[in-house]
Order: sequence, then structure tokens, then C-alpha cells
Amino acid sequence: MIRANRTVDSLVIRTALPAEVAPVAALHERARATYYPDGLPDDGFDWQAAWLQAIERPDGQVLCAVRDARLVGIASFRIPEGAPAETVKLFQFHVDPDHWRFGIGTALHTACVEQWRADGRRTAVLDVHVDNERAQAFYARQGWDPDPQNPPTEGDHHLFLRFSVSGE
Repeated sequence: MIRANRTVDSLVIRTALPAEVAPVAALHERARATYYPDGLPDDGFDWQAAWLQAIERPDGQVLCAVRDARLVGIASFRIPEGAPAETVKLFQFHVDPDHWRFGIGTALHTACVEQWRADGRRTAVLDVHVDNERAQAFYARQGWDPDPQNPPTEGDHHLFLRFSVSGE
């Protein structure tokens, strides 16, 4: 768990609270809608329930970035099932589109990496939607590389990336 609030400028990065699930889910929806060319698919999935579960999981964490009392970024991570304990998966990482290009994503990513290091993680993995070129570029700037253990397969809509938490 994050040990203390991390403040950058007027940005505060802290653990998300269960009472914040509605704004977390709304930010997630706004961010996801930007990389679906035909609009966000209505798959009937209950994202609010999923975010509440992520926030309340004892084996994971949701960090939120707050600026001027407004939620502007979220990151959810935990050890994926069947993975070694030194591996963490970044399941969700979103910045409110109205706040892109202000360093929020970089600050939130830095807070994630700091937490992973404090927790003894050595490797982080994630998957990113193939149409989300903005996120792919962001992750590349942060040092993420294609995961050689999970090459893209025909028809898959995600790319799999890997990050060395230990800096090796």
C-alpha cells in the first residue's frame, strides 16, 4: 500500500477510497471512449462493481491522482493469478482526457513504480488496446517494451508490454 500521499505541484497521488468508485468508473469510461473509433462498446459489463472490487482487494491497489479536489487519474495493479510474486500487472491506467499533457500520467506512473519497488516487484506487465496509440506511445516513453513471453496473436486486440521495475 502507498505509504503516504505523494504530492507533485498541486497534484496528490494517494490510494483510492471505496466512496470514490463512481467518479473512478466515470473517469475510466471517459478515457476508454477516446480510443474506440466507433464509440465505447456497450458490453453490459458493470465497471463500477469491478472498480469497487479492485479498490477493496487486499492483494491489489488503486492509486488516484487528484488535482484541486478533482480526480484526474487512476491506476489499478496487483499480482496476476499464476504469476511469480515479483511480477505485478497494471490492469488499468487512465488520465482524464481533459487533463492530458499536464504530466499527470507521468507522475502517476512514477508513483506506481515507487510502490512496486517498495513491494519488492521486479517486473511489471500490462496489455494495451491496439487502437490506443496514445497509450502505447506513453508506455514506450516510460520504458515499457513488447513482452517477448506474450507476442501478439492473430485477431487479438491487445499488445502485451513488460517493464523492468528494478531498472535492469
